[in-house]
Amino acid sequence: MGKSNFGREWTQIYAIYGMDQWQTLVFLLCHAVLFSVLSVLFLLYFDVIFYFFQTFLSSPGAARFAAGFSGAFTAISAVCLFFSAANFFYSAGPLHYDMAQRMVGSVNDWSTVKLALDIGCGRGILLNAVARQLKKTGSSGRVVGLDRLKRTTLSTLRTAKIEGVGEYVTCREGDARSLPFVDNYFDAVVSAVFVHTVGKEYGHRTVEAAAERMRVLGEMVRVLKPGGVGVVWDLLHVPEYVRRLQELKMEDIRVSERVTAFMVGSHIVSFRKPSQHVMGPSEVRLDWRF
Repeated sequence: MGKSNFGREWTQIYAIYGMDQWQTLVFLLCHAVLFSVLSVLFLLYFDVIFYFFQTFLSSPGAARFAAGFSGAFTAISAVCLFFSAANFFYSAGPLHYDMAQRMVGSVNDWSTVKLALDIGCGRGILLNAVARQLKKTGSSGRVVGLDRLKRTTLSTLRTAKIEGVGEYVTCREGDARSLPFVDNYFDAVVSAVFVHTVGKEYGHRTVEAAAERMRVLGEMVRVLKPGGVGVVWDLLHVPEYVRRLQELKMEDIRVSERVTAFMVGSHIVSFRKPSQHVMGPSEVRLDWRF
């Protein structure tokens, strides 16, 4: 039975948290099976397919090449789809769990954290990791999970009870682009594979979507106390986040090595809000490993 890098059984992770977007996994697996069947049919009925192509192509060599190329394409597609499904399955559970532990490790001293916020908490993998850290340090603090859907927050509270950290967790429904909290409220703000989903109704690579993502970062900084730490693990748009954090004069900006998640590159970005407003560019420590 496989374990995550932090010693948790994969089956335990999925038993507690389930899987978001399981439809995507089913879609990938169904297409992988379909292309596998097609590639087997190409092998079994190659001569028939060859004669079919020959009706359109005058040269037997060209027809044989077209039939062989089509068979190879379906076989390679099946392999790629199975790999994508496996990566999606791994990313949704064990990798998400491991990255949550790494994000928690980005905050040096949890004993000083009284209030933390998880933006886009989902089913609570990161939220509960923060709560376990608060419990471990003997803190009297709490972590608030924010999600757009009320049914998700109810599910998150159930996972917190299963993990034995229910007293450290509270959940709230809200919009990450306009956080329902006052300025300088949290000692730590975290978010895992969420920010890239904001503004997706405009398309991921549009100016409008980018503006929505920047609003989330701005809100994250707004509710963070001076001296507080923010940690974001996300896909695709990390360079945008770094530039925005520089504009907001954040300090100690760090970018982790590249980790493949959900079939694309991902990074953890951590930063600290200055104790007082400082003019001039922020220092950025980058570790871009591709």
